[in-house]
Amino acid sequence: MALSIALAQQSFLVGAITRNGDKALQSIQMAREAGADLILFPELALTGYPPEDLLLRPGFIRRSNEALARVTEAGQGIDVIIGHPWEADGRRYNAASWIRDGRVIGRYYKQCLPNYAVFDERRYFQPGSDALVVELKGHRLGLLICEDCWEADPALQAHVAGAELLLVPNASPYRMDKLPARKRMLAQRHSDTGLPMVYLNITGGQDELVFDGRSMLLDGQGEITAIAPSCDETVLLARFEPAGGRLTADRWPEYRPDILRDTYQILVCGLRDYVRNNGFSDVVIGLSGGIDSALTLALAVDAFGAEHVHTVMMPSRHTSELSLELAREQADLLGVEHRSISIEPAFDALQASLAPSFAGRPAGVTEENLQARCRADLLMALSNKFGWMVLSTGNKSELAVGYCTIYGDMAGGFAPIKDCSKTLVYQLAEYRNRRAPAIPAGVIERPPSAELRPDQTDQDSLPPYDLLDQVLYRYVDLDQSIHDIVEQGFDEATVRRIAGLVLINEYKRRQAAPGVRITNKAFGRDRRYPITSGWRDSGQ
Repeated sequence: MALSIALAQQSFLVGAITRNGDKALQSIQMAREAGADLILFPELALTGYPPEDLLLRPGFIRRSNEALARVTEAGQGIDVIIGHPWEADGRRYNAASWIRDGRVIGRYYKQCLPNYAVFDERRYFQPGSDALVVELKGHRLGLLICEDCWEADPALQAHVAGAELLLVPNASPYRMDKLPARKRMLAQRHSDTGLPMVYLNITGGQDELVFDGRSMLLDGQGEITAIAPSCDETVLLARFEPAGGRLTADRWPEYRPDILRDTYQILVCGLRDYVRNNGFSDVVIGLSGGIDSALTLALAVDAFGAEHVHTVMMPSRHTSELSLELAREQADLLGVEHRSISIEPAFDALQASLAPSFAGRPAGVTEENLQARCRADLLMALSNKFGWMVLSTGNKSELAVGYCTIYGDMAGGFAPIKDCSKTLVYQLAEYRNRRAPAIPAGVIERPPSAELRPDQTDQDSLPPYDLLDQVLYRYVDLDQSIHDIVEQGFDEATVRRIAGLVLINEYKRRQAAPGVRITNKAFGRDRRYPITSGWRDSGQ
């Protein structure tokens, strides 16, 4: 007899336990009305993922238990599997309860607790040790949780216990190479066990992390028969026919992988959810006529609609007419409110105040940074007055080498392109324009410049971005040594200079706004270096 399985590929906000429970109840009703035999929810759905130190708060587990009791009571006429934290015998577990006819008939404890990259589960949870296999309509179904599927033993344990199908709820965040990695993992588990698998992933943004969904079905022949769309919050139906391990989707939307489309969509999702879930409706952006603020504006309009986005051009004596024209052109193109506020009065006043202290010293970087900080003050004033969140527009390349002003252009509540290299910024801008015009061609074609001194370009201070980004990818993302990078054909003096800039600018990065993580070594959660350190990379 075939089984109908509902997959709740949905967003569950961290800490919003009552709201998450309500959403689960609605999804159970929807799945029941659709004739599903079972509905599967993501990892820690009741609390959201990752709850971090909320798990240590008095009452947090109690509130989760109360929500679980409501879901359990509603579990009539359909089996329900839902993730939640659980405490037993003085130990805390990352758990999933199997509910049938208003009672819990099984509870599985996650066995493999990730403690790398953005994950800190061993800080909060104890590992489980036992398989859970439950019979439903004559079929034996095994349950794993997320990381359990990345290791061989839990799946083999379920197989030995008689599982015919593996159900795998996840909270797996996006990175640009994640979908191929998940496919390889599922293929390996099938090679180990020969079992079909239902892979369900949560969706939505949570601080720096974005969970992309993209739930998958893998049949008994080891073929992926369906992939759910990215960032699509929905309840999906799948059909399991044990003869041959057939596992098929029931009218899932078509998904075609496209790395630039997916990454752009992730940035929009992460930006939208961070701003909205923190109680803001509008954002404000310092629009310079350059590529970074231009891409940030396009993302914001796609996330919130033009009526909720405000731009400010803040010219100085060094701002070109071209910058003024391009900023106005893009604001008009996207239909956002745009204003111009000169920083000259504030800059003049600061210079006058500092003149006695600076007497006899030449102008330089200090005066450049003063301009950036004048702009930050204006943006923050607008934020305070109107309740708009300031979006920081810096990219990963600049943040890596410190080509940014602390308390200046780094100021803001959220940095959507924080984990995007400059090279990727251009690629995403061109992708967005292929969908519909959003960024003037002149913005993409002009040499990047901070316009803080006459005739300035970024390449006055940095290697060309195509070279810089190649070295940064190897040094930061791949953790390669200077020696290894030089061996690949890069100039040693250039590599040493870039590595030195990365090391000495940790203090800036530690004070940067949070931003969407899209790589395996985002600054912040992934790459954790000390601020105060005598270490200098010797090359090995």
